[in-house]
Amino acid sequence: MTFQELGLSAPILRALEEQGYAKPSPIQEKAIPPALAGRDVLGCAQTGTGKTCAFATPILQELTRREGRGRAIRALILTPTRELAIQIGESFDAYGKYLKLRHAVIFGGVGQNPQVEALKRGVDILVATPGRLMDLHQQGYVDLDKLEIFVLDEADRMLDMGFIHDVKKILQWLPRQKQTLFFSATMPPEITDLVNSLLHDPVKVAVDPISSPVEAIRQSVYLVDKGNKTTLLAWLVESKQVKNALVFTRTKHGANKVARDLGKAGISAAAIHGNKSQTARQQALSDFKAGKIRCLVATDIAARGLDIEELSHVFNYNLPEVPETYVHRIGRTGRAGRGGEAIAFCDFGEQPLLRDIEKLIGRKIPVVEDHPYPMQVFEAPKRDKHGRIINEEDAESRAAARDLRRQREETRQAAARDDRKEEEVRRMALEDAAKVLEGGKRSRRRRKKAAPQEAAPAPAPAPREEEPLLEPYRFHTEPPRRGVRPGSLMDTGDAMPRTEFDRPDPLAGDRIMDATARLLAPRRSPLTQGREKPRAARPDRREGNRKKRTEEKKRSDERPKQSPAPQSRSGKAKQEAAPAKSRHDHKRRDHARRGAPPEPQRPHAKDSTEQPSLMKPYYLDLDR
Repeated sequence: MTFQELGLSAPILRALEEQGYAKPSPIQEKAIPPALAGRDVLGCAQTGTGKTCAFATPILQELTRREGRGRAIRALILTPTRELAIQIGESFDAYGKYLKLRHAVIFGGVGQNPQVEALKRGVDILVATPGRLMDLHQQGYVDLDKLEIFVLDEADRMLDMGFIHDVKKILQWLPRQKQTLFFSATMPPEITDLVNSLLHDPVKVAVDPISSPVEAIRQSVYLVDKGNKTTLLAWLVESKQVKNALVFTRTKHGANKVARDLGKAGISAAAIHGNKSQTARQQALSDFKAGKIRCLVATDIAARGLDIEELSHVFNYNLPEVPETYVHRIGRTGRAGRGGEAIAFCDFGEQPLLRDIEKLIGRKIPVVEDHPYPMQVFEAPKRDKHGRIINEEDAESRAAARDLRRQREETRQAAARDDRKEEEVRRMALEDAAKVLEGGKRSRRRRKKAAPQEAAPAPAPAPREEEPLLEPYRFHTEPPRRGVRPGSLMDTGDAMPRTEFDRPDPLAGDRIMDATARLLAPRRSPLTQGREKPRAARPDRREGNRKKRTEEKKRSDERPKQSPAPQSRSGKAKQEAAPAKSRHDHKRRDHARRGAPPEPQRPHAKDSTEQPSLMKPYYLDLDR
């Protein structure tokens, strides 16, 4: 059977041909036709069998045929890991190359702003991990009301990673009328209950059960002591001329340690696990795919999230405690019918795990005994008081985690101490500034209170006979130049005129001190000079108003009458005919009302700067 016989459209067939797809895999052959018919599909197949293409191509064709309104989210693919979400997004890019549909990938561990911008532009297909999808939905950036197709990929892995409760919460946001495609490698009871509540009359597709790994993968196991595993791994990579290898460890600490030891042995390696940032994980994966590093050391979080073409080897550095995980691990190689090799290391304490794996797959894994690091320790593993096996690597991992937490706590406490010190310095600076301001306010209040009381100036203390009364006042600190006598004019050159600032006595500057004295000298207004009279000489207001009115009428009769100015439209004639008013007329009217005789016009008195010098008698005659 070919893809054309499955009923796919021409643009999708063209894209598949460019990707090198010749004929569909069993899961694709059985899942694509019912998905195109709009039926719910329950697929049970192990990783590496082509499940992504089995649900991606029907989604692309159905959304193109239905022509939805606007750019709303019409298909949602929920996946457990970030790596798997990225690879699904890349598959939609490849299969929908000649279609006009838009898709976006959202996952945690990175900033959400680029993902939010993509959602605002509008997407038809959304690939998401549960955590980031819930965050953006609660923030109002994800609207699932117009959803038409929902895909739950790696459902059993969702259960293992603790996402099953988040999945059930997300299902409540979806509309009832939708098509559901459900894929899982295993079917535990929890998954079965979820299937019964989610799918309606599904088409069940089961290909290659979990107990039968891909036949194209060559499997082998090396019996080796725990302390020689890294040395054996480096020896195998060099002796077999491994092009690229994926190494699985039990713990994150173990992944870091193996990658570090391989680097010391001259083999380029990088670690990828949950404690790594998304940027570091993507960089390591990109370098591995590009051939810059030979070994990628990972934990089980990457067992189902990596899709690497032509991966030659998979090493199980530690045997998994769950037998099904072994199948997922080795399924990273032998993709799409290609060959691959899976090598497992087993120490004396891991032999029970090896028997469980062989029981699951239904066959014995060949043991390789001809290698330079055979097993020499045949001691039973240590157990705790509850009878559980004590794993030294787990203990090392927990110790490393405690050290890391302690370092982070010390760093946090140091940062908190620095923050407290900075806050204390800032507080003290604010208090000092407040004291300075308060002192300035108090001094101003004291000056205001002391201003009305003009106290007599305190007598100057008698100077000592051995000290001069006045120090020479100079505006420069350098000694006088040669040829310039102290007390003479200062030689300023062409920059400014010659001045008298260098005199030994500040009172000897005639112009400066004389102008200062003139400006500070008290002066009296010409209207108030000679008007001071004793109060008894002023007429009493209570003597009668009749006399005042008579005198005012008499004065008004004596004033010459002026002819009224002609009226004009502009009003300029009124201003020209009106007598000029003085700024002291209102004062004269006040005095006239009080009964005082009008004051004669006095000539303008000279300003203090126009009077003779007031300081001349007090100048010190230095010429005598």
